[in-house]
Amino acid sequence: MKDTYGREITYLRLSVTELCNLRCRYCMPADGVCKKEHDDMLTEEEIVMAVETAAELGVNKLRITGGEPLVKKNIVSICSRTAAVPGIREVCITTNGTRLPELAKPLRDAGVGRLNISLDTLDADKYRYITRLGSLDDALRGIETALDAGFDKIKLNAVLIGGFNDDEIAPLADLTKRWPVDLRFIELMPMYDSGDFGPSSFIPCERVLRALPALTAEDPDGGVARLYRLPGAQGRIGLISPLSSHFCRECNRIRLTADGKLKPCLHGKAEFPIKGLDRDGMREAFRTAMLAKPEWHGELSYSSRSHAGRNMNTIGG
Repeated sequence: MKDTYGREITYLRLSVTELCNLRCRYCMPADGVCKKEHDDMLTEEEIVMAVETAAELGVNKLRITGGEPLVKKNIVSICSRTAAVPGIREVCITTNGTRLPELAKPLRDAGVGRLNISLDTLDADKYRYITRLGSLDDALRGIETALDAGFDKIKLNAVLIGGFNDDEIAPLADLTKRWPVDLRFIELMPMYDSGDFGPSSFIPCERVLRALPALTAEDPDGGVARLYRLPGAQGRIGLISPLSSHFCRECNRIRLTADGKLKPCLHGKAEFPIKGLDRDGMREAFRTAMLAKPEWHGELSYSSRSHAGRNMNTIGG
């Protein structure tokens, strides 16, 4: 289905939980989230029906997010059932990776084809700081387990933060030489509650090009990242620039939160509830949300905050 600006909406980002085993400073509050009642969240049956409805309207790619989706007790079942939905060609998961040692193989067997794993630093102390709770060793073990499980399409996501990890651009990029993975630098977004970060934290992805002069450009692969490669690397470097060079004209996605709200735009206020609706009601809500996609998300900067009205963990990373 096309929106009012002619963009074909083929990509659903589905959050299955607001909960996480970490507390990343750009994603959620230090004390975690206020747990909602079970009845306020989408059930597995509602999730599957929503994916079926989206597929009927032309969605063929599904990314499962959170919070941390791998803390969801029935995550393997959700992945297996949604991967089997007619029309869904690809199921991906975004994760912090710490639970992959026990779940990588079951997820692969359930039909998950791609993994995006968050990794903002290779310094153990800095990893503990940015996640508030996490262990770098756990994250690295998760990546290695995913590779051993046969995932050949793994992307590592590093949020680029001035004064925190801009001195690690080269070491992070070198992971594409160590492993057959893509490393994507993503500009820090000024979300609803990102008070830990001052103006100097928001730096453009062009900083990566200056730090890595040996990069050569690669052809686009249909995603939002500008792609490059280091000499001799197995994987690619991607630059995702929602602030300095937005990609709204090519946006083909819609989001569904764990509490059952369709968001046409990550940074927009508009939300359309689907929880409790029958299939016809869901279909109408999806149509309405797709047609409500704005032309662009508006200016984003330290002084021009996101209008999302939520932290990232309650939207879906």
